[in-house]
Amino acid sequence: MTRLSSDESFHFELLRLLAHSSYGGADVGEVLAMSSEIRPGDFESFSAVLNKRADRILEQRKHMTNDISIRDAMFRAASYYRAADFYIHGNWDDPRIIPLWDKQTLCFDEAMARIPFPGYRKELPGPGCKISIIFFPASNDSEKRPTVIIGSGYDGSMEEMYHLHGAAILERGWNVICYDGPGQICTRRYQGVGFTHEWEKVLSPVVDFLETIPTVDITKLGLMGISMSGLFAARAAAFEKRIAAVFSIDGLYNFVNTPVFEPAHGLAAFAHLKDFESAAALFHNPSIPTTARWALSHGLWAFNVKTPAEYLEKAKKFSLVGISDKIECPVFVACAEDDHFFKGQPEAMRDALGDRAHYHVFTSEDAAGEHCHVGASRHCNQVLFDWFEKEIVNA
Repeated sequence: MTRLSSDESFHFELLRLLAHSSYGGADVGEVLAMSSEIRPGDFESFSAVLNKRADRILEQRKHMTNDISIRDAMFRAASYYRAADFYIHGNWDDPRIIPLWDKQTLCFDEAMARIPFPGYRKELPGPGCKISIIFFPASNDSEKRPTVIIGSGYDGSMEEMYHLHGAAILERGWNVICYDGPGQICTRRYQGVGFTHEWEKVLSPVVDFLETIPTVDITKLGLMGISMSGLFAARAAAFEKRIAAVFSIDGLYNFVNTPVFEPAHGLAAFAHLKDFESAAALFHNPSIPTTARWALSHGLWAFNVKTPAEYLEKAKKFSLVGISDKIECPVFVACAEDDHFFKGQPEAMRDALGDRAHYHVFTSEDAAGEHCHVGASRHCNQVLFDWFEKEIVNA
């Protein structure tokens, strides 16, 4: 695959952004232009270039009157503001963190109001926090429909989930609900709440809400977890029996057994650091691989802990060991052939689940081998949702 940056982490994030173009969240030329402007490994350069592009689109929007033009522009601007926020969490007091997200939310909501059946936001009571959701109805009729719940993982957002999978689900005539739990976008930024491993306490209020929606067929609920949320979704289904099927993308079974924690350049290499200042000194050290610097800086922030030792201690609880036998519904276990985050994890989940697992390898031959199959949205969604249609919708 053509590299969008000589830096592995930047390449992946730019490919992830480029993937949004399949469902209206980015434009190819814009992403390619930005990739040529960003200095590899430079977090500030990444943020500045993305922010500049989003600001440019927002300025252009002032002269637009057509609803389709406004929708397309605001979805793109929202995506670029989100991406501008990605690498800046090393400083918890960075003055850009809240304003960038406020901008992306305003842009996304302006665009969302202009899709055929607009989504809407709500906050639900959750475990020590409020759970933010966006519900997207598939139609304005009264028909009960299958519904897919989508949760992002270590660093993603509800809005990104719309572009990666939500729009494809709506095209198939099923409802979509995206949600945001502890450690994720809204709870961490606006409520100061870090990740919890007890994800069933996060998911059940979302399912409770869906039971109040007349157009939701509560017997045909799919639960999709992206990246680290692949583990969250599977764990939640072990306790929340109203879920008919799970999509684990990409099959995370035990968080601390991933390359992210490898002894050489992973988070385990920093476990000896006893204070935040020592860890923060590494965030912009060019001798440390970008993925490791980002995983540490974002991880401390998202878990709401100040030292790598605290982070590692919490991370040990993020596992399906001893829990997987409680999962009764079918689980689509996705595996990315070239995954640089979770190598070996889908196989571990497959083996633990046995005949409850539907294991599928997305290959580089189909241009789908990257983590979470970014860049192959159309192919990925076809495989995922054809399976759901066969197993649940038409069963």
